Amino acid sequence: MNPTSNKSDFEDLTTNLKDLAYSYLEKYSPSKQQLKIFLLKKYLFKIKGSKSKKEVSLIIDEIIANLEKKKFLNDELYSDSKARMFLRRGYSLNKINQSLRNKGIENKFIEKSINKIKEDKIEPDFVSALKLCKRRRIGPLRPGANRELFYKKDMGILARGGFNFDLSKRVLNLDLSEFNKLLKII
Repeated sequence: MNPTSNKSDFEDLTTNLKDLAYSYLEKYSPSKQQLKIFLLKKYLFKIKGSKSKKEVSLIIDEIIANLEKKKFLNDELYSDSKARMFLRRGYSLNKINQSLRNKGIENKFIEKSINKIKEDKIEPDFVSALKLCKRRRIGPLRPGANRELFYKKDMGILARGGFNFDLSKRVLNLDLSEFNKLLKII
C-alpha cells in the first residue's frame, strides 16, 4: 500500500467535505448536528469512499470544529432564532423544546432560549394558542352551531400542538369578540 496515495485520498476527501459544508452553509443555517448528518449522508451515498464511518466521522467533526472556531456555526444563536420563529408560528413551549431537541441542540441552549421567551412575553403559550386557533380557524372562529360539534377535534389539535388541557379549554371557551380583542393586542 502506498502511503502517499492514502494521503492524497484523505486530502481529497477533506476538501470535498469542506466544499460541501460551505455550499450547505450558503443555502441554509443548520445546527451542528444537521450539518454532520448532511455530510455523512453525502459521503455514504455520493462520494462512496473506502474509509470507514469512524474515520469519516472524525474528519467531519474536525471540519465542524473549524467552522465553529470561524463562527460560521453557532448552536446558541441557532436555538434563539428557531425558538422565536416557532413561537411566531404558534408553537407551544413544549413543542419548541421538542423541535430543538430533534435538531440536535444541547439542553443548555434550549433552556436559555425558552427562558428568553418567557422573559419577553407574558404567558407565551396562551399567545401561541391564540395564533394556532387563528391559523387553523378553530375554536372561537368556528360558526356558533359547529363549535360544540368540533370541540373535541379542536381540543385534539391544541393537544398535538403541545398545549395543556387547562389552557386549551380556556382558549376554546373564549367568545368571538373577546378572541378578536386579544388578537388585536398581540
